Amino acid sequence: MSYTISVNGTAHTVDAEADTPLLWVLRDILGMTGTKFGCGVAQCGACTVHANGTPVRSCVLPLQSVGDLQITTIEGIGDTDIGKKVQQAWLTHDVPQCGYCQGGQILAATALLAGIPNPTDADIDHAMSGNICRCGCYTRIRAAIKTVAAAQQA
Repeated sequence: MSYTISVNGTAHTVDAEADTPLLWVLRDILGMTGTKFGCGVAQCGACTVHANGTPVRSCVLPLQSVGDLQITTIEGIGDTDIGKKVQQAWLTHDVPQCGYCQGGQILAATALLAGIPNPTDADIDHAMSGNICRCGCYTRIRAAIKTVAAAQQA
């Protein structure tokens, strides 16, 4: 079946089964490999994308459910003001170690800062809790988020 979805501001028509997870549409059909497969059951956060600005797990979001949602991936998040600041803070704080989870981490952090410009530690813990970093970069992730928050307050 054919579906038209909006990804990073561009309409894409894709031919896939209705129950195909968005993750595989992004990676295998559209060639956007920045969104990663981690667990396949929405528990690790590696596949996080934005749907109308809200973080969602693309590994469990069927193509038929995307509809008119505006999907933003790691390839497009830098086109937003906050996304660009988060990506820069990630570099400033040398957040990535292996980098595998960082797309999902950046998408989660961007959504947090868009909704709560000056998050508390509890806000950060809550927003980032579903994103696992096997390298343990949590301290640097928190520092990067706080850097962006401080810059937004200045």
